[in-house]
Amino acid sequence: MKQHAEKEILQTTLLCDKKGNLNPAAIGFARKPLINSNLSGHIMRKKKWNYWCVYGDEILFSATISHLDYAAVCFVYFLEYETQRYFEKTITIPLGGKLKMPTQVLESVTFKNSEMMIDMTYIQNETHLSVSIPNFDGDLLRAKLIIQHPPTDETLNVVIPWNRKTFQFTGKHHTLPTSGVVTIGTRRYTFSPEENFAVLDYGRGIWPREATWNWGMASQRVRGRRIGLNLGGKWTDGTGMTENAVFVDGKMTKIHEDLLFHYDQEDYMQRWKVKTKFSNQVSLTFSPFFERVSTTNAGLVKSEVHQMFGYYDGSVLLDNGETLIIRQMLGCIEEHRAKW
Repeated sequence: MKQHAEKEILQTTLLCDKKGNLNPAAIGFARKPLINSNLSGHIMRKKKWNYWCVYGDEILFSATISHLDYAAVCFVYFLEYETQRYFEKTITIPLGGKLKMPTQVLESVTFKNSEMMIDMTYIQNETHLSVSIPNFDGDLLRAKLIIQHPPTDETLNVVIPWNRKTFQFTGKHHTLPTSGVVTIGTRRYTFSPEENFAVLDYGRGIWPREATWNWGMASQRVRGRRIGLNLGGKWTDGTGMTENAVFVDGKMTKIHEDLLFHYDQEDYMQRWKVKTKFSNQVSLTFSPFFERVSTTNAGLVKSEVHQMFGYYDGSVLLDNGETLIIRQMLGCIEEHRAKW
């Protein structure tokens, strides 16, 4: 048994047709962000987000702007690896206020109120990520980061079709060199583009009322090479498409097989195993050292995320025949259950 190869999209394509349903020509994957997510209609079902995660030497820093149709949800969190100091701040705006989410992956988006400012400005192959929060665990948080999008790098851009009326476009952009500073109170954390990398998760789609997914990812320099892992499960199973890929120095190996995630739902801190369904192309273990739990229970919206921070070990077979050996690679893995 082997899964078929997915269609590769090579030209700019609209995600939706005139009725707001899935454009069949958009089903596939692209190595550049060629999909224009022109969502319309489907009242209350549209889900849009721009999530950034930056791996620093001392901290992991993350900022998200999302719009779920009936509310905007923006959140910022950080984890200091050594002390395991962790804090997360979330703002929910019923109906989403004036927030407008762009239809292209590399477009600017901003959210601002008295409690939180997140600005993601894209200009000439760079995202300028600025965050300001007056009260973040009792401290002032300020982030000023410049994230490079190397023009020759390949990125993962995939349309997942559940059916004509429920579908998701995801852009996962990895190993983006990042420089700048995050300050929290008197603590100052600096980022250097040689060693520190950002990951973008751009999502636009029409979702079913309930969904469960796994997502694993990492972007690090490993033995001199920029390595990115993107591992997805459950939500894509049976659609003929996956969000699975590995990046080496900007070149993507697309993994066409579904991935199986084995983990203990009673204790997420136990070791996870991730492997390809039919072959040995991906064989990884993940050893967590910290668990982030984020739960929302706001009537219409119920969501529970268990995001683990830890280390990947194992191997991935690349397109060129090389077996990429992964040792103690810092990354994340999660289970997310949503009723939205």
